[in-house]
Amino acid sequence: MALSNQFRNDLIASIPGLRAFGISLTARADRADDLVQETLMKAWKHHDSFQPGTNIKAWLYTILRNEFYTQLRKRSREVEDADGVYSARVAVQAEQHGHLDMADLKIALQQLPDDQREAIILVGASGFSYEEAAEICNVAMGTIKSRVNRARKKLGELLEIKSPSDFNSNAQTQSVLSHSAFGDE
Repeated sequence: MALSNQFRNDLIASIPGLRAFGISLTARADRADDLVQETLMKAWKHHDSFQPGTNIKAWLYTILRNEFYTQLRKRSREVEDADGVYSARVAVQAEQHGHLDMADLKIALQQLPDDQREAIILVGASGFSYEEAAEICNVAMGTIKSRVNRARKKLGELLEIKSPSDFNSNAQTQSVLSHSAFGDE
């Protein structure tokens, strides 16, 4: 259905009121203008859903209000990151490298003595504290620390890793390999 002249005229006539409503919602003229523009674009696109003879002003204000809340929800999930610091921390590495690294780690873990593998998995991968791991294994905390230290060093040797950045992996794998395997402890 073609746009009627009346529909166009009503849209144009509604702009000042829409802008005032937008400013009252956003408290910023630039955001209000963007909101009004988006409202008019949606109204133009969906003009066939408007019922002639009904209140076009109410219809437009409803569109504007809904658009405002949609934008508000989007903004609440967005993080401003002008310098790229945040995005650099959450960047996801290519999966194929992670799968290969994980396969290498699994092979290396199997080469560790059982007591060291158990300790490194409890502390490094499962997130237990040394004290909790010692309790689980029914050994002294110093024994667990020693086993974890030896396991990290051996994994570093087996995987030929000189620093944690040599191993392109996820946070959990980094946790297993961090600290004493690279002289951090």
